[in-house]
Amino acid sequence: MRTPMIAGNWKMNMTVSEGSKMVKNLIPLVKDARDVEIAVCPPATELYLIKMVLEGTNIGLGAQNMHWEDSGAYTGEISPVMVQELCQYVIIGHSERRQYFGETDETVNKKVKAAIKLGLIPIVCVGETLEEREAGQTEKVCERQVLAALDELSAYEIAKLIIAYEPIWAIGTGRSATSDDANETIGYIRRIVENEFYDTAQMLRILYGGSVKPNNISEYMQQSEIDGALVGGASLDAESFAAIVNFK
Repeated sequence: MRTPMIAGNWKMNMTVSEGSKMVKNLIPLVKDARDVEIAVCPPATELYLIKMVLEGTNIGLGAQNMHWEDSGAYTGEISPVMVQELCQYVIIGHSERRQYFGETDETVNKKVKAAIKLGLIPIVCVGETLEEREAGQTEKVCERQVLAALDELSAYEIAKLIIAYEPIWAIGTGRSATSDDANETIGYIRRIVENEFYDTAQMLRILYGGSVKPNNISEYMQQSEIDGALVGGASLDAESFAAIVNFK
């Protein structure tokens, strides 16, 4: 049985004081959530304080990105060692990182390996553009990205990570894939892993991301292949995010 996960990606939103207030409001709203894993992923400047606020709660903490090297002359970057001191999770390969900051399938793989090496749980993002979807390339794109991200990983290592299917055309647009479409693609992603590691694929959690809101989360979570959600805009408001966490 795969434990559902709801993770909030704050992206480049909220100051330290705003983020602290948000999680303080969130904590009592989700304290009774059962059989669901919860995480918030604030900007790097907020990680230390948010970690302190979340101590002793049922909410985990994730970073939005990291470098693959432990240290070095990489001005402005954050190393996996730095993330490890604060977080349990790290988002890797988000489409915005790929689109705006030159993230590639190769760097995603390097980061996944670095995260697993240090005991972090990578949330690895994959998904197609609108042009690729309209051209019938959704499965081809997802297969390429998944195989590249998992390259040279063992079944044991793959079992430790999480995949998030985020169709790029549905991120921050108000549009979302139908639950049937999302379930079909996530099922295909699971079959990609099954080809090499059948048992691991049955344990692997695959989330959906893309304009997830309180009014559509139940529909997604009723699908057989969808194991949770990576939530963007709706994770910035405590009541909205809590409603998603408490989808049952």
